Amino acid sequence: MLAPSLKLRPVIRQVQGDTPKVLTGILDDGVNLALWQRQLPVHIADFARLLLSLNEPLAESLSLELPGDDADPNLHGLASGFSDLEGYEGFIADVSWLVSAFACLLGAQRIGLRLRVLDTAMCPRFHVDHVPVRLITTYAGIGSQWLKEGAMDRRQLGKPEAEPQNNSLIQQITSGEVALLKGEKWHGNEGFGLIHRSPQPAPGERRLILTLDWLS
Repeated sequence: MLAPSLKLRPVIRQVQGDTPKVLTGILDDGVNLALWQRQLPVHIADFARLLLSLNEPLAESLSLELPGDDADPNLHGLASGFSDLEGYEGFIADVSWLVSAFACLLGAQRIGLRLRVLDTAMCPRFHVDHVPVRLITTYAGIGSQWLKEGAMDRRQLGKPEAEPQNNSLIQQITSGEVALLKGEKWHGNEGFGLIHRSPQPAPGERRLILTLDWLS
């Protein structure tokens, strides 16, 4: 009689690269972060910095329906209070491309979009997301932080005293980079969502952040 075969869990890892193709790595078993190390086009980076310099609030959410592969997301009205700034159209085009790429990669038909200006850490403790996968990119300001597997005991998440005190263990996403974070609700990734947190901006500094969630 043959012994039953055991399916071993793949080693948890992260993938990084300088082309958007690296984002497809999030579909692989064991990968809980795919990071596109891109450089923002100058006109988009300038727009984001200009927006922050105005010191105006921004907190917008959209639920986007994408009925077909070739359907462009309806971003009408997004950040419309800043539409007179130079670079606005390029910024919206970039957000539109990210939404379409995210939907195409996952086969998503409905995506939740949030665009916010933050001057404090929204989630200051290391944690995991209870979603299948989330896209995060910071257009201006300090980027999100994350941990490699084993840098922190997952059973101690949420406890400040259990977080790494050695800064060399804390990884930093650079402004402009695009990250796909696999969460706890991705089938087969239970217990291995990427551990990450929002950074604390320095006094007087803010960040412009976009997140996309796969709703259906």
